[in-house]
Amino acid sequence: MAISLQKGQKVSLSKENAGLSRVMIGLGWDEVQQKRGFFSLKPQDIDCDATAILLQNGKLRANEDVVYFGNLKHKSGTVQHMGDNLTGAGDGDDEQILVDLAKLPAEYDRIVLMVNIYQARERKQHFGMIRNAFIRLVDCRNGKEMCRYNLTDDYSGMTALIFGEVYRHNGEWKFNAIGQGTSDNSIGEVANRYV
Repeated sequence: MAISLQKGQKVSLSKENAGLSRVMIGLGWDEVQQKRGFFSLKPQDIDCDATAILLQNGKLRANEDVVYFGNLKHKSGTVQHMGDNLTGAGDGDDEQILVDLAKLPAEYDRIVLMVNIYQARERKQHFGMIRNAFIRLVDCRNGKEMCRYNLTDDYSGMTALIFGEVYRHNGEWKFNAIGQGTSDNSIGEVANRYV
């Protein structure tokens, strides 16, 4: 049974899953139905983009350490984004990131997982227009969901969300449910928080 996490809660991935090597990180969200006036145009779909930011000693060292729709695979081959979902429509994961923890180079100690709304300011969109946002981690060996964090705070006005982070601590892998909203308008602006 998957562990259901609360904001700020940390959980060991390695302890309960001996021999854990590869994880699938699923991120999902649904768009709130937007109201339309009689003469108004159909509202634009909200395009959320999942990103993994690989850190060394808590810092982003190079642009290639940002894995997203424009850089689907990390140079080490250990982190791979499975593709961009432009609408968030449908059930289940909207975007997925695969991570080979066993082969991740030792200099990387943390992977920050975030989602931003593409062109949020230009489209006048924010995470108050999103519901049912979640992040879940699945053991690739057996498809078992290890943990899930459902974001429940009101993120109105926020254009990016730092969902959580997978990190190495005393030789084991852990997950931290962060749930921090920001007003950053791009992947680059969020990434700059870690420079």
